[in-house]
Amino acid sequence: MSIFSTKKSWIWVLIIALIIAAPALLPVFRLNLLGRYLSLAIVALGVDLIWGFTGMLSLGQGIFFALGGYCAAMFLQLNSSGEFPNGIPEFFGLYGVEKLPFFWEPFKSSIFTLISIWLLPAIIAGLLGYLVFRNRIKGVYFSILTQAALLVFFNFFNGQQKLINGTNGLKTDVTQLFGQMVGSEIMQRWFFWISAILVILAWFFARWIVRDRFGNILIGIRDDEARVRFTGYNPVIFKTIIFSIAGGLAGISGALYTVQSGIVSPQFMTVPFSIEMVVWVAVGGRGTLLGAILGAVFINYAKSLVSEALPASWMFIQGGLFILVVTALPEGVLGWIRKGGLKKLLFLIGINKKLETYPSLEVNEQGEVKS
Repeated sequence: MSIFSTKKSWIWVLIIALIIAAPALLPVFRLNLLGRYLSLAIVALGVDLIWGFTGMLSLGQGIFFALGGYCAAMFLQLNSSGEFPNGIPEFFGLYGVEKLPFFWEPFKSSIFTLISIWLLPAIIAGLLGYLVFRNRIKGVYFSILTQAALLVFFNFFNGQQKLINGTNGLKTDVTQLFGQMVGSEIMQRWFFWISAILVILAWFFARWIVRDRFGNILIGIRDDEARVRFTGYNPVIFKTIIFSIAGGLAGISGALYTVQSGIVSPQFMTVPFSIEMVVWVAVGGRGTLLGAILGAVFINYAKSLVSEALPASWMFIQGGLFILVVTALPEGVLGWIRKGGLKKLLFLIGINKKLETYPSLEVNEQGEVKS
C-alpha cells in the first residue's frame, strides 16, 4: 500500500479541520480569499475530469465559469432592482434602456437561477462538445478549438453594453440577498461555508463518477480511444457527458466566485484565466481529483501572498512552476507522492544526514548504506 493511500483519509481530516478553524483564525479579508479559492477548486475538479481522466485538454472552461457567474449576478441585480428607477438595474439607464430585456425576466426567480447556474453551462458545454466529438476532433486541435470558442464568447459578451453592461460587467457586492448586502461580512462568511461544503460534495460526486465502469471507460478513452470504440462503446457519448458535467461544475464555481469577488465580467473569459485552471490541475496532480482541489487553493493563495509582496513577480513564478511540473513532475505533486516520491526523498535525506555524521560510510548502487 502506497504512502498516498494510507494517508489519504488523514489529508481529508486535515482539510476539514482547517476549513472549520478558518473563520476563527482568519480575518474577513483572508477568509473571503479562501472562499474564492475553494470555489475555484470546483472548476479545477471539472478540468481534472476531462483532462486527467479523459485526456481532453480544454482551454475554454472560462466560458462556463462566466455563464454561472452571470446567472448569479443577474438574479442579484434584479433582486435589488426595486431601489432603481423603472425597477430595472441602474446600468440600463446609462444606455437609454427603459425595458428589461426578455432573457433577464426568468432570473427574477430564485429557483430558476439556482438551476440555470449549473444547467445552462452544462447544456452549452454538451452541445459544443457533441459538435466537436462527433467529428472526432481531439488532441491539440480540440484545445485550439475550445480556445477559439472562448475568444468568440469573450468578444460577444464584451460588446453587449446595453444587455449585460459589456466590459464593465455586473456588480454583486452592492446588491441584496435575504435582506443583507451581498458584500457584507455576515454574507461573505455564509458564502465561505457554502463554498467549502460544495467543493467537498463536488469531490464526492467526481469520485463517484470515476470509480466504476464509467470511469474505466473514460480512462480507456484517454489511453486508447480506438480500442474503446472497437469494444463497442461510443466515445462520443461518454466524452459529451463528461464535458457537460465539467461545464456544470464550472458554472457552480463561477457563481460562487462572483458573489465573493463582487463582480462578474468578460474578464472571466480571457485566455490566461482558462490556462491558469489547467496549471492548478497540472501542479496539484492530474487524474487525482484531490490534487486539483489542493492545486487551485494553494496556488491562488500563493499568488495572493506573492503579489502583495512582489506584484510583478508572480507570472515568472507561475511559469516556473509549470515548467517544473512538465519537466520533473509530470504527474503533479500528489501524483509524485502517490508514486512514492516523498518516501524516496525522505529516505535520501536520511542517507545524506548519515553520511554527514559518519563520512566513512559507503552507499551501494541502490542508494542503500553499506553495513
